[in-house]
Amino acid sequence: MYFVKTTDEVNLAVYDLNPKGKRTIFLIHGWPLSHLIFEYQLEMLLSGNWRIILIDLRGFGNSDVPAGGYSYDQMAEDIYQVVCTLRLDRFVLAGFSMGGAVALRYMNRFQGYGVRRLLLLSAASPFFAGSCDFPLGLSREEVNDMIEEAASDRPAFARRFSHSRLFACCHSEAVEDWFEGIALSASGIATVQCGLSLRDEDGREDLESVRVPAVIIHGGRDQVVPPALARYQQEHIRGARLCILENSGHGIVYDELDRFNEVFLQSLEG
Repeated sequence: MYFVKTTDEVNLAVYDLNPKGKRTIFLIHGWPLSHLIFEYQLEMLLSGNWRIILIDLRGFGNSDVPAGGYSYDQMAEDIYQVVCTLRLDRFVLAGFSMGGAVALRYMNRFQGYGVRRLLLLSAASPFFAGSCDFPLGLSREEVNDMIEEAASDRPAFARRFSHSRLFACCHSEAVEDWFEGIALSASGIATVQCGLSLRDEDGREDLESVRVPAVIIHGGRDQVVPPALARYQQEHIRGARLCILENSGHGIVYDELDRFNEVFLQSLEG
């Protein structure tokens, strides 16, 4: 692990595995988690001689906790800073949940600089909260309840998110506790501020900006980012392919692990 300093002096924790790998993938985690959620993809990627770049977004994991800067624009700029610092080129950009929304904003703001393929994993785009003119996603009331719980009782929020919202399949209590611990490693500031960004950001233009091959992988039983949003993404990203894992919930990187890894690897190669 090392740190990359952003334009507003925030130190981002960056993890560079197999720097001499033949191909490069940049993985962006979701809310309110960290790079650790990709643990069960690493061995597969390393066996294929991939160089793996992971990041803890500002306020999460081992990165600094600034008072602000949790907009998609700023987090996309953070990604750009890492890409430039590491001189990445011709890489695959993969984002999970909010990380997918940030990846899409990066594609828009920086014209997909360096990216040759985009993978959206349970991506929270173009909206997380629905509205009168966009009736997909969670209700605004549901999202406000999540933000309020994160602000007033974050341990309870982390427990509910990890044990009740994240998965559709049955997993051991130890696994759910592990995800809960990752959620608790986030700062309270980032958890609440990113919740507000998820609620308020509009990513419709981001979808239209994608000009590289894109694959959307989504859980058919996702209760956090409903699969209707994945279908909307496919309709508004030119040439995008959609794969629905029918028995997976939001935590698609673990829920049907073997099936996800198979589809994920195929998406990298095809």
